[in-house]
Amino acid sequence: MQHASVQYTAYFQFIFCAIITQMKLISQLSKETGIPIGTIRFYEQSGLFSGQTKAEVKTNNYAYYGEDVADKLRFIQMAKAVGFTLAEIREVIDVWHSKQITKKAQIKVLDLKLQQIDQKIKELKAMKKQIALCKVNIAGREA
Repeated sequence: MQHASVQYTAYFQFIFCAIITQMKLISQLSKETGIPIGTIRFYEQSGLFSGQTKAEVKTNNYAYYGEDVADKLRFIQMAKAVGFTLAEIREVIDVWHSKQITKKAQIKVLDLKLQQIDQKIKELKAMKKQIALCKVNIAGREA
């Protein structure tokens, strides 16, 4: 009976080590994703994801991050690159990442963003027109 207990203990230690080796410290996560540590910490404080601490370790406060966090960071980068705000990302990241959002709902989110972009383009064109008019007025003044 003692022999079986030792085998199970060794097995669980092996599994635990395998899981921990997949977990990364913030510096490793930063190198892997190309996102600065300060930005990762900001995203974590903003509630976009969270790291895990080892309960049995009392000497430090290190957080470990799994591949799911690396995937979420890539999602955040992609979403920001196409104009989503962090508030918008926060609303959808968990359901989008875990694929709990339907394709129809995903398309609705993207359509809404396209409408916002179209509105912004109209606003920028109006601003451009106003600046061009200002230039004409300035050029037409006598010195």
